Amino acid sequence: MPSIRLRCLMLGGLLTALPLLGAAAQAEETRARLEVQAESQLDVVPDRATLNARLWERTPAVARHDGETDADALRQARDRLEERAADLIRALEAAGVERDDISAGSLSVQPEYVPAPRRSDGDDDDMLMRTRLDRPFEVRVDDLERLPRLLDALTAAGVNAMDGISYDLADRDAATDEALVQALEKARHKADLMARTMGVSLGAVASISETRAPIYAPRMMAMSADARESAGQAEYRPGTIVIEAGVSVSWEIEN
Repeated sequence: MPSIRLRCLMLGGLLTALPLLGAAAQAEETRARLEVQAESQLDVVPDRATLNARLWERTPAVARHDGETDADALRQARDRLEERAADLIRALEAAGVERDDISAGSLSVQPEYVPAPRRSDGDDDDMLMRTRLDRPFEVRVDDLERLPRLLDALTAAGVNAMDGISYDLADRDAATDEALVQALEKARHKADLMARTMGVSLGAVASISETRAPIYAPRMMAMSADARESAGQAEYRPGTIVIEAGVSVSWEIEN
C-alpha cells in the first residue's frame, strides 16, 4: 500500500508540473522580438581588367554553286591567321604582358555569303561564298595604368576587332564580405535606434538570415568594332563595381 500511495503522489506531482512547463514554453515562444531588415551597397574601384580582341582571315569569295572553299585557300588563310596571332603575342610580351596572362581561344570557321558584283549586262550572278577563320584573344591586366599601352600594342598588331574591356576585382571575396558586414552593421544601428525610441532594451539575437546574397558582376565596357579607328580617341575609365547585400536580424526584447 505505501508503494501505491507513493506512485500516486509522484504521478500527481508530474501532472501538476506539466502545465507549468507548458506555460513556460509558451512564454518563451511569445517573447517579444524586434526584427529589422537592412541592405547595403558597396562601390568598389576595380583593380583588374580583361581585354577582349579578335583576329580573322577570309578566303577569296567564289561562286556558291562551285561547292566548298578550296582546301589550299583554307590552309593559306589559316597560316596567315596563325602568323598574325604569333605576332600579336610577341607584341603583348614586348609591352610587358606575361605569357600566362594571354589566352588564345579556339579557332572558329564559318561561311560568309556576299553579293556578287553587278554585271554590265544588268544580270546578277549568284551569291558568292567565302570562309572566315576567327580566333579570339583575352589579355588579363593587373595594373590598370598599363591599359593605354596595351591597347596601343593591340592596335599596332592589327587586331580586327576589340570586343570590350571587362573590369574585375582581384579579391572578390573580400569585397562581398565587406558588403555583408555593412548590411549587418546597418541592421544593428536600426535596431538600436528603434529600441531607444521605444524605451526598450535589446536582448540576445534570436535569428539572422540573408535577404539578398552579395551580388557581384564584372563591369563591361563596350568598344568600337574597329579598334584602329577608335583606340586613339577613346578614354577608358573603370568607374566602380556595385556590390549589394541584404540581411534580416531579430533580437529578443528585454523590458
